[in-house]
Amino acid sequence: MKNTDHDVVVVGAGPAGCTAARYAAKNGASVLMIEDHASIGSPVGCTGLLSTRAMSECELRPSDDFVLNKVRGAFVHSMNGTCLPIDGKRTKAYVVSRKIFDRTLASMAVESEVELRLNSRAVNLKRNNGIQKLQVMEKGRLHEIEAKVVIGADGVRSNIARMAGLGQVKKILPGIQIEAPYRSLDMDFVEIFVGSQAPGLFGWTVPVDERISRIGLAVDHGNDDNASVFLERMLRNNAHISSRYGGGQLDLAVGGIPLGPLERTSAAGTLIVGDAAGQVKPTSGGGIYTGAACARIAGEVAARAALENDTSAQRLSEYDRRWRAKIGRELAIGMNIHNFIRSIGDTEMDQLIASMNKPSILDTITRYGDMDHPSIVIRKLLSPSNSRHLIGIFRAFAKAVI
Repeated sequence: MKNTDHDVVVVGAGPAGCTAARYAAKNGASVLMIEDHASIGSPVGCTGLLSTRAMSECELRPSDDFVLNKVRGAFVHSMNGTCLPIDGKRTKAYVVSRKIFDRTLASMAVESEVELRLNSRAVNLKRNNGIQKLQVMEKGRLHEIEAKVVIGADGVRSNIARMAGLGQVKKILPGIQIEAPYRSLDMDFVEIFVGSQAPGLFGWTVPVDERISRIGLAVDHGNDDNASVFLERMLRNNAHISSRYGGGQLDLAVGGIPLGPLERTSAAGTLIVGDAAGQVKPTSGGGIYTGAACARIAGEVAARAALENDTSAQRLSEYDRRWRAKIGRELAIGMNIHNFIRSIGDTEMDQLIASMNKPSILDTITRYGDMDHPSIVIRKLLSPSNSRHLIGIFRAFAKAVI
């Protein structure tokens, strides 16, 4: 294989891209990371609620530079007004400024000798004699970059995945969020709103501080109403939210949540990671932990393959095998959970919430609940000591998703 401009080029400088680039550099590769936008972390398309495991997977310690609040649990509200309090007893997640969080990860990549270029959009990708030829529009000028491996971390509608012949994620849920005046029940808890007010997924309020929360939802529905229509209805018609919402908005974020990973995330000379690969938890729509976990593998595999001068599809398929062994089963269970929740109506959802609102069940959730690995608590809830407290709808749910 002849000399190239770079061993590895990463397209996209979000959390997955920055992590992949850093790990490729740590494993000895020369790395370029390009970003379409003029600045890192903008526009924001994420709730900004990161699990403690996500923070750890990114190899970051919580910092006042980007952590705005800590939460330990959730209040889950069903359509009939029932509230299920889930208390983790200790910090389970952080509310972060995604702009500063993303820029921190980008700085870590640059400190690992990753070259970063902004205002650079990948427009074409071809493979010739084992070399990846990436055409890039940079500040209005078209030029070509040669690399041994290209990592696509370019988001939910990934052009790199499409150009590499790997397709695109088939199912994308629309999401919308505002930051607005809102009086939280408790700053240590997020609020979750399930049922037909946010069909197919859920709505949320995430406290930023005592006066401000992020209010949003994502939906998986079969009609023509978009996410903004459902959010307007929730702000107006949900008695709990409307009594606490101060009106107006300080910020707005919209985006898509990919559900279900690509059938293949590797091809000759190419790896796909993060939202671009559909490596997102179907239960919550969160992708930082899963994306970072896969990105670390992608960076390592890409670097070693490049340095070995073997970037064949067979060599790079190691990435597919390893990331699926790490989180593939959890994503599959998460999809089963999503499909079950999407299939039931408000009455069944109310019954499901009510069946969980018992001291022994709540204690099990507190002890074993894990927002990144929901299968753990489901298995515990199916134990004989708990099953006698559960009505049929919950037992049907548990059996359907494991």
